[in-house]
Amino acid sequence: MKIFMTGGTGFVGGYFTRELLQLGHEVTVLTRSRRQPPEGDSGLSYVSGNPMAPGPWQETVAQHDVVINLAGTSIFSPWTKKTRQSILESRVMSTRNVVDALSGGGKDKVLLSGSAVGYYGGRLDDTILDEESPPGRDFLAEVGVAWEEEAGRAVSFGVRVALCRFGIVFGRHGGALSKMVPPFNLHFGSPFGSGKQWFPWIHQEDLLRIMVFLMERRNISGPVNCTAPHPVRNRELVRALADALHKMAFLPSVPAFTLRIVLGDFADVILKGQRAVPRKLLDEGFEFKFPQIAEALRDLLD
Repeated sequence: MKIFMTGGTGFVGGYFTRELLQLGHEVTVLTRSRRQPPEGDSGLSYVSGNPMAPGPWQETVAQHDVVINLAGTSIFSPWTKKTRQSILESRVMSTRNVVDALSGGGKDKVLLSGSAVGYYGGRLDDTILDEESPPGRDFLAEVGVAWEEEAGRAVSFGVRVALCRFGIVFGRHGGALSKMVPPFNLHFGSPFGSGKQWFPWIHQEDLLRIMVFLMERRNISGPVNCTAPHPVRNRELVRALADALHKMAFLPSVPAFTLRIVLGDFADVILKGQRAVPRKLLDEGFEFKFPQIAEALRDLLD
């Protein structure tokens, strides 16, 4: 297939690009700076443009079978007023421009639009959240709703739209795991707050396999929880990570008030969670290679 991707040079997008090329697909990556594909990557091409602004790059979109939309400012920083605006606008505007690009010739095409389990809001309860669960009411939930509404407009152009609600992606090079490992290597690993909050996660290989699955399954559309089938509590994650690294985690939990002093409102992303499950994928017969956190971490850290 011919695949157009925004956010294709980031942690998740870069991995997708490499692996999709290995699978024989052709990939076009939208990038703000001019790039030339490495020699030998005959299936890789770049188009220059800013996903947050209309431009000539939009003419390229309709030439592809699949669009993977991953553009968006990272949420992992203190949430100033300016940061909040950037988190929201980077997702809404880039998605709006991608969808507008599909308006002239989107029939029979597929849009796999990034979203996140933050759609359900930060929670402290044990409610199981599947694709039918309602949105939350906090900042990330508001971002998720606005983000998905923009992507959903593509349906009116004949595009099949899957709203891919990612959990925290664990991979070998970068991402959340690269931030979590160093403290454990120094024996400073510990839970956050109560440690009871749920942590929805996904191994990068399973996430890629989900993308390919969604490309091929024409009957799947709408929201899709892209998470492992067994979310874990924060304290269970700490224990599994310590075991995978052959380290001991003796320290007490980091108090919630300390995190709020240091991180402000962003602390709720760490102190709350979502017990999200991939109901739609399981119902459609998708089989996870790494359904359990322990085996996922062993694979990534060995």
